[in-house]
Amino acid sequence: MTEQQKLSTLIKRRAEELGFSACGIAKAEAVSADVRKGFEEWIANGAHGEMGYMARNLEKRMDPTLLVEGCRSIIVVAQNYFPAAASPQISRYAQGRDYHSVVKEKLFQLLDFINSIVPTKGRAFCDSAPVLERYWAVQAGLGTCGRNRQLIIPGCGTHFFLGELLIDVEAECDTPLKESLCNGCNACIRNCPAGALGEDGLDARRCLSYLTIEYRGELPTATGEKLGECFYGCDRCQSVCPHNRAAQPHNEPQFAPSEELLAMQRSDWQGLTKEKFDTLFNDSAVQRCGYEQFLRNIKSTIK
Repeated sequence: MTEQQKLSTLIKRRAEELGFSACGIAKAEAVSADVRKGFEEWIANGAHGEMGYMARNLEKRMDPTLLVEGCRSIIVVAQNYFPAAASPQISRYAQGRDYHSVVKEKLFQLLDFINSIVPTKGRAFCDSAPVLERYWAVQAGLGTCGRNRQLIIPGCGTHFFLGELLIDVEAECDTPLKESLCNGCNACIRNCPAGALGEDGLDARRCLSYLTIEYRGELPTATGEKLGECFYGCDRCQSVCPHNRAAQPHNEPQFAPSEELLAMQRSDWQGLTKEKFDTLFNDSAVQRCGYEQFLRNIKSTIK
């Protein structure tokens, strides 16, 4: 066994001990020309909506070695967030503590572990930098990308947060899956209530998650009817995915919804105060939306 193989084995073992659901390693290099072209066309078509940060730092997004000097390996981890119990008004991913904090804290522990074996410089990311997370998860052998633009992990489904460690040490890389796990059922495309998904990918300007979280203006007409019960995010494209029939509840206590959140009724949401909002969503990804925008969403669904 080579030193790179030994290091890779130890990294994956430690990642499992930290509670990650999967861990893979990819070689740090520029993305393929086809991937770059597809992303540039997506931006040029305006399909990213008002998410201006998606159009910035293009070169770093396309080449992680520009993001972290001397980067040689990209360690990709997946963290299950599928809940055993959930509020129907909030997207599943935002039911508990902010995933950015939870995943990055574990990644820092993983980086410390690697540094105890071999001197290592690196940075940890979780949906917080110009990194093509799903692309690198595929390159690291974790799964394939479905038509709902989510990573599908074989036998597990799509309810996973992704995180990355970009390090200046070479570890043995994993092999990407050769065949797509998305077998053309098109259930996500057919069931998207806003028509945001198509054969060409995602148009964020129509996506209910984008509109309720990222978009700051007045919601388009009929958005409330499309949202149904859920007024923060949308899980429809994952709920109908056949791969999620195999989804198992996570075992991360920090992602569990509070009893207070689960107890919220329609009348409670109608009378939501800023103080109650902050209590319910302290250290939560929902804080990205903010109280006023959250009220906008509630009013669109509760008449």
